[in-house]
Amino acid sequence: MPLAELQLAIRMLQSRGQPVRLDGWRRRILPRLSDQARMVLSLVPSVGWAPTFLGPGRTGTPEELFEQVRATPSATVGAALADIAQKQPVPGWARLLADDPELRGRLYDGLEHLYAELVGPHWQRLADFFAADRALRMRHLLAGGIERLLSQANPQWMRWNAPVLEVRMINSRDYDLHLEGQGVLLVPSIFASRSMVDDDPAQPQVTYPVSDELSLKRLTALVPEQKAQDSGGALVALLGNTRAAVLNVITEHPGCTTGELATLTGTTSPSASRHASVLREAGLVQTVRHRNTALHTATALGMALVRNPNGTLSQV
Repeated sequence: MPLAELQLAIRMLQSRGQPVRLDGWRRRILPRLSDQARMVLSLVPSVGWAPTFLGPGRTGTPEELFEQVRATPSATVGAALADIAQKQPVPGWARLLADDPELRGRLYDGLEHLYAELVGPHWQRLADFFAADRALRMRHLLAGGIERLLSQANPQWMRWNAPVLEVRMINSRDYDLHLEGQGVLLVPSIFASRSMVDDDPAQPQVTYPVSDELSLKRLTALVPEQKAQDSGGALVALLGNTRAAVLNVITEHPGCTTGELATLTGTTSPSASRHASVLREAGLVQTVRHRNTALHTATALGMALVRNPNGTLSQV
């Protein structure tokens, strides 16, 4: 959900939280923002209400989602801003949005500019974090059912007390999400510091920080990527039938353990672990630990190599 993550990024850009991880990112981004982008900042505060039409919680490519945002009916824009105005101050110019298509266009241009600066350059790495987190949550679900899944998603700020999911919100307000047999969409986030609830009757959604197992890597998720001088050695070491088979299996079985990897590739656990380590160093695999178990998931780069139409990996 690129725009949902963008809205969280916009909030964190304006806050002072998580200085070790985010202050460098803030210093790089803030001087580069356009006037249109700053219009969006004034509507999406670090804490408070924001127009839902700017960050729809839907899946799709950024291009598709921006098209949906631009197609928002003027009546929806007016209703959303009127609702927010009852809860907190809104900029004077924003009161003209519903009746001024040109002004809305500038606002939407600012939203796209913010995506290009805040999230777009890092999206592939963020997607790898989300995939690894989902693999860990699937293990929780398989091992202990829905109770374990919900109780482990963010134990510091969420508690499952069937049939209620109790959430401590970012504003320290407690929120009880009554599921009563209804499903809930769990959305991992790099920018979220606590859990957040969107109690949409059609599809309740809870956003939470990615697993603590990824916390150290999360510190560098927004650092500009540099071309590694020794990356060639890792990629050369990647060549070979067994390692290609290991990458294929991890791609086909995201979240597999080292033992499962060994079984599926017909090798030993120590050998599977070594191959997974080389793949991880080359940026093709991401590994998280669940208790004493390593769970391996292919990164976007790893999946792209496996799906190469020339079949390079399968033939080496």
